[in-house]
Amino acid sequence: MLAIFQAAGWPIWLLLIASIVATALIVERLMSLRRTRILPPSTLDEVVRIYQSGNVTPDIIAKLESSSPLGVVLSAALRNVDAPREVMKESIEEAGSGVAHTLERFLTTLGTIATLAPLMGLFGTVVGMIEIFGAQNPSGTNPAQLAHGISVALYNTGFGLAIAMPTLVFYRHFRALVDSFVLQMEQQAVRFVDVVHNSRK
Repeated sequence: MLAIFQAAGWPIWLLLIASIVATALIVERLMSLRRTRILPPSTLDEVVRIYQSGNVTPDIIAKLESSSPLGVVLSAALRNVDAPREVMKESIEEAGSGVAHTLERFLTTLGTIATLAPLMGLFGTVVGMIEIFGAQNPSGTNPAQLAHGISVALYNTGFGLAIAMPTLVFYRHFRALVDSFVLQMEQQAVRFVDVVHNSRK
């Protein structure tokens, strides 16, 4: 592997750093964006039970808020159970926007790497082409320099694409996952609003 990096020249080290960062972000997002962590299945029923028991205290709301992203949205609704329906929905939307921003953490960086990796590979290709042309001189062609220039060009192009393709797949997967989670959180929060106000108006 070290021999490949040496043959690919210094531009590939930039791609190596990008691949390490992308891998770390993908692993972190896979761990953070688990459905059971974002949308615990029993949270809505628990909130409805708390509301119906009339035992809504600041401590319970704070505990709910710290339990999960869904808990953040439902705690906003629980704080406004005595408010009109429109106020409850506004508080839910505000909380949902904050949760969505948190869930989208690092996705911009991941998308940037997916876009930038092929360009970094192309940059390495250009460096390799410069070395290839540098191998031409009046006395003839330097075979070693020519071979090195070709290696730099091909390795960087291939490595750039190899980083970009899986990174782009994971980026789009995480974006769709976040959108799905936000939608489901809003739906569960609206169901709680319906419980509080008996029916949709």
